[in-house]
Amino acid sequence: MKKLFTILLLIAVSTTATTAQNKDTKKADQLYARYQYTDAAAAYQKLLKKGKGSRYVFQQLGNSYYFINDTKKAETYYRRVVKGRKLDAEVVYNYAQSLKANGKFSDHNTWMKRFAELKPDDSRAKEFMKNPNYIPLIMDEVQRWEATNLEEINSEYADFGAFVMGKEFYFTSGRNTKRKKYGWNEEPYLDIYKAQDVGGTIKNASLLPGTEINTKYHEGTVAISPDGKRMYFDRNDFFQGDFDKSEDGVNQINLYYAELIDGQWKGVQSVPWNSDEYSNQHPALSPDGNTLYFTSDMPGGMGKSDIYRVAINTDGTFSEPQNVGALINTEGREGYPSVDSNGTLYFSSDGRLGIGMLDVFSAEIGRDGFGNAKNMGKGVNSANDDFAFVFNPATMTGYVSSNRDGGKGGDDIYAIKELEIACEVTINVKVLNEYTDGPISGARVDMYDEFENSLSSRTTAEDGTSSFTAECDKGHVLQGIMKDFESNAVVVESANNTEVDVVLRLRPIEEIIVDDRVVLNPIFFDLDKSNIKPQAAFELDKLVAIMLKYPNMVIKVESHTDNRGNNEYNLGLSERRAQSTVQYVISKGVDAARISGEGKGETAPKFDCGANCTKEQHDKNRRSEFIIVER
Repeated sequence: MKKLFTILLLIAVSTTATTAQNKDTKKADQLYARYQYTDAAAAYQKLLKKGKGSRYVFQQLGNSYYFINDTKKAETYYRRVVKGRKLDAEVVYNYAQSLKANGKFSDHNTWMKRFAELKPDDSRAKEFMKNPNYIPLIMDEVQRWEATNLEEINSEYADFGAFVMGKEFYFTSGRNTKRKKYGWNEEPYLDIYKAQDVGGTIKNASLLPGTEINTKYHEGTVAISPDGKRMYFDRNDFFQGDFDKSEDGVNQINLYYAELIDGQWKGVQSVPWNSDEYSNQHPALSPDGNTLYFTSDMPGGMGKSDIYRVAINTDGTFSEPQNVGALINTEGREGYPSVDSNGTLYFSSDGRLGIGMLDVFSAEIGRDGFGNAKNMGKGVNSANDDFAFVFNPATMTGYVSSNRDGGKGGDDIYAIKELEIACEVTINVKVLNEYTDGPISGARVDMYDEFENSLSSRTTAEDGTSSFTAECDKGHVLQGIMKDFESNAVVVESANNTEVDVVLRLRPIEEIIVDDRVVLNPIFFDLDKSNIKPQAAFELDKLVAIMLKYPNMVIKVESHTDNRGNNEYNLGLSERRAQSTVQYVISKGVDAARISGEGKGETAPKFDCGANCTKEQHDKNRRSEFIIVER
């Protein structure tokens, strides 16, 4: 990662670096303690090449790569660490986050459950255990946002933190190669830039004019009062020529403000709650300019970093900082607040249920403060870091910063546009045991459209429930699958209301054994076709389930056709259908020795109706039967 959010907020995780100060690791640990993670990783790699690898070194490597957002390498080294017995819960959490960023959602779930075992009272663990299958819920939602890279102003370096004031566009960038490089990622220190909105295109980026704002150290995100007269910004703890450090030798990020005088930002002042011992950053203002929001890891917070607010008095002074509370903050990292003209708070978090590392969330303002945080979904969020979201409700547009794939640099700024969404309906499904009416937990429910296209899949909660978002005025099919139960399906008619409740009942799998047959619903094939359609696969999964439950069962598949077409063709067609059926069952893990198939053509019709068969009789003649040869 290249942004200020991670530069100085990881002290709690990195303190282990001071516990192994020996001859072999001392140099690497010193680099790590100074947040020079790129150099630290190289130093730890040298230890590996010398055969001095240890669990400690692997953990430091995992952390180093995690903090610079190389989740693939982080995963590699964390994997070596989590094999041990005594696990650090935060390392397990970072490992789970890396797996998620790398698209390994099932493994992510496994290690989040392990994290929940280690820290059951952690809010991150509690939220995950309430909804461990949340990722498909977000990924299957209709995409509401379109993101477009601002190619005119993005560079090969870090660019992030958009703030719009009329036609002026402020942002942070590491493109100033005249600055010395910072050891975190070997890129130049960050500066504040200003660009212009020219006919809807952001262009003409240049360093913020004047000499008092940008220094030789980091300057970050900005917020400007509604009257345009005061700017708040964050930068290294460098004020009036003093470069201050904490007792641990860390130079923090702190908040400053300046006044607009004769077209220049002048008279830089430090906010009164700044400290050498903790960071304050990411300023944002309420629509009326009377409340300042910011991010801090000050003592007494809820997690690695929290969002706070202070009132700005009429004389320009400030009240005491106040934590915005548990509906927003977690034990993880919250930051990059912004507030739109309706009072809705936007912020980024790695402590909430997201699809990437940092996700953007929103919380609407109410009478008693902000409500529950909601994930902004695809488009705004990606598998990587998404942060510094700002939004204009009047134009339904905004900006987000992200290091998602396909950008020009490590972090890029993207224009965000809300898409027009067709009418949607929420389908609530409850899966029950047909005989006991008890809920079935852990059942898989698949949703198909009316053309048998698979749309999404869910797993039922402890009470047997799950839900889908679907298009209005279109029919859908929900299919329920559970081990030791017969699969079943229900048709959901088109609806234009906002919510539909559906009950899906499953019978114990033994019910499909009747005498010497496994009785399934008709296995349909298209006319003159032998490929397995989704509906046929759904029925055949019942056969697979019963054969896996009874490992000595041997099945013979007999496939029949109607009497349309000549005898020779129908015999060959039925043989192909029988073999397609057999191969499908084998592909699901059934031993090939336990199932065989034979095509019967039109030789054994269910209805011997000759040339006078009705459509219904043709359909029933065109069938497959499943004979139990052995039990």
